[in-house]
Amino acid sequence: MAPLTRPTRHDPAPSLWAYRLERLMLTPAVRLFLRAGVPFLVTLGATSAYLGDQDRRDQVLLAVHELRNKFEMRPEFMVKLMAVEGASANVEADIREVAQLDFPMTSFDIDLDTLQRTILELPAVKDVSLFIRAGNILQINVIERQPVVLWRSRDGLDLVDREGVVVGGVSTRATREDLPLIAGEGARDAVPEALRILSAAAPLKDRLRGLVRIGERRWDVVLDRGQRVLLPVTKPVQALERVIALDEAQQLFARDMSSVDMRLAARPTIRMNQDAVAHWWLSKDMLVEAGQ
Repeated sequence: MAPLTRPTRHDPAPSLWAYRLERLMLTPAVRLFLRAGVPFLVTLGATSAYLGDQDRRDQVLLAVHELRNKFEMRPEFMVKLMAVEGASANVEADIREVAQLDFPMTSFDIDLDTLQRTILELPAVKDVSLFIRAGNILQINVIERQPVVLWRSRDGLDLVDREGVVVGGVSTRATREDLPLIAGEGARDAVPEALRILSAAAPLKDRLRGLVRIGERRWDVVLDRGQRVLLPVTKPVQALERVIALDEAQQLFARDMSSVDMRLAARPTIRMNQDAVAHWWLSKDMLVEAGQ
């Protein structure tokens, strides 16, 4: 006899929640999280748990420090010497003193940028380049400032370059007789103009004693026998050239005069010495008496 009810068939379709879960697992973000995020979190948790102990952290740091030291202390990274080129003996000594490097030492302990800035702070150094060359040698190439004038100030005698930078000092004038002498407040700031005047004064170089800055505005050319040329604020070179031309024509500086005032270009003034003026008046009186 056949049964009165039909058997229930199993529905092969997934349930709603199973369908949603399958769809969620197929999304790129979830798949990426399962592939990378979960392992990362597990590793992070295990590492945090291991390093949670202070002794373990110290051991790890010590091991890292030892590995770093072994790497940095390898022979190919050790700097053995320092070579300085382009500097005089005194400047080289100053560079070695401010560098304060104790060789041999690893190149990782040498801060080239800081060392370069330190060397550039030396007055006599205009520019410097540093690098580690073959042979594990620290190479320092220096461009040294060259003094062009000797500046006499209240503090003594200083060597000054073309830019007005004080390179160093000397104790006596005889130390650098090859350099022209300038003096006065503000003279260092007007070195370029002083050099132009000194160049124009070349015909007077045997008698030239130096230049004096007056009022931080203009120059006096100082010659031997106490003679001076008072130059104007503007166009001092042209004014000096006029005086030199007058001297070549009429032997101006051979006379008993004290100064030539060129501050007023339209009215140059020659000042005679006191003895010369007295002699002139005496001669004039004698001529008057002889006429009577």
